Amino acid sequence: MKWEGLLFAIGTVFFAVTAIVYWALSGEVIGTTCLALAGGLMFLIGFYSLYTGRRIGARPEDRKDAEVYEADPDYGFFSPNSWWPLPLAASIGVVAVGFCVAVWIVIVGVVLLMISLVGFYFEYYRGAWAE
Repeated sequence: MKWEGLLFAIGTVFFAVTAIVYWALSGEVIGTTCLALAGGLMFLIGFYSLYTGRRIGARPEDRKDAEVYEADPDYGFFSPNSWWPLPLAASIGVVAVGFCVAVWIVIVGVVLLMISLVGFYFEYYRGAWAE
């Protein structure tokens, strides 16, 4: 995690310097605030990565002499043939459009979002995969 933390630390310095130069040249507040906040977020991630890397030690990905079998093989379960992310994204889009257009569209979008979330969550509890 050392290299990841250093990468984010470099990003922190970049955004801090960019925010200062942007403010000095333009005097514009919103862009300066956005750049400063981006630098702050980079700092949070970089600090966490560096702190955690020191606490847990070197991972197999960080060592030159590491073997493939040393890495953690369990990355989780990812559904290869799921169609539920599509209606989930569409219903989130309907909610976002509803915030811009009308309240009733938000209500329809939230109902569709709940249906999509339930379908996505319980996908492997019904049909061919039910136990």
